[in-house]
Amino acid sequence: MNAIEIESPARLHLGFIDPSGNTGRRFGSLGLALDGLSTRLRLRRVASTREAYRVASASAQSDLLRAEAHLARLAANLDFTLPVALELLEAIPPHAGLGSGTQLALAVGYGLARLAGLELPARDIAAMTERGARSGIGIGAFEQGGFVVDGGRGAHTQVPPVIARMNFPPSWRITLIFDPTHVGLHGADEMSAFRRLPPFPVEQAAHLARLTLLTILPALAETDFDQFGAALTEIQAAVGDHFAPAQGGRFASPHVAHWLRWFANRGATCYGQSSWGPTGFVISASAAEARHLLGEAKAARAPEDPVRFKSVAGRNVGARITETDTALEPQPLHS
Repeated sequence: MNAIEIESPARLHLGFIDPSGNTGRRFGSLGLALDGLSTRLRLRRVASTREAYRVASASAQSDLLRAEAHLARLAANLDFTLPVALELLEAIPPHAGLGSGTQLALAVGYGLARLAGLELPARDIAAMTERGARSGIGIGAFEQGGFVVDGGRGAHTQVPPVIARMNFPPSWRITLIFDPTHVGLHGADEMSAFRRLPPFPVEQAAHLARLTLLTILPALAETDFDQFGAALTEIQAAVGDHFAPAQGGRFASPHVAHWLRWFANRGATCYGQSSWGPTGFVISASAAEARHLLGEAKAARAPEDPVRFKSVAGRNVGARITETDTALEPQPLHS
């Protein structure tokens, strides 16, 4: 196999169950893979180091350095010395709460491993690239898609294990709310924020665990949107209020917070923020309902308002992978 193309999905991080670990395992996450927003790249063997170029489309330029760093680190870990060309065709917006770093690392790592003739589990690639320290849902999105729950970190955990995975109802739709003027916490600032937060009440963590196990997962199994939406919004409120001292409020971006209130005032019952934001989401029970709300929102948005909206579906498959024995010729990069 001489060339590989990988397209891996963005994901929503829908909340932690126990950020402090007072119930025995720390974090525990709920997440959802998204269709219509992804990282896509090509890796191919080339004849010499002179041909081992690294290029990115205009929209993916900001992630090219990260991709190159992952490639170098993984090549050293895998003892892979053959020259490789990298084409980064699309990238999930970085530092927006959509899992861009994990999907990029997994796509580069899986592709390089396959060029080396290896079948590495995504969790091994995550460990090599220092991804999945607090959440395993990005790994679940890459491997399986759908709605996933990870079990958090125990005393000997390397990467939090995915403990539940369910299909997301295809009739439900997600409206994403982007604020390009705001950057979510990441890196050293994120780690510092976790250290400064107060302990999460053990009674509240137990309640969120019950909501996950006995309301959200059964509601998905029975396509019960009302039960799902009420429980997820309750989890979002609890977690958002816990993180408010670090992010300036229940939601990180005042612009996104305004629009989440706007949607709620028009009947939305399932909404929140992904990870540290700033991206917000509103889940609707049907495409028709989502279109109606989105049309009203676009009409109400002032020209100077920086937010942007995008309607997507849940994605019940993981990364899409194409391998070929014939080296792929370079293709035009589109922004």
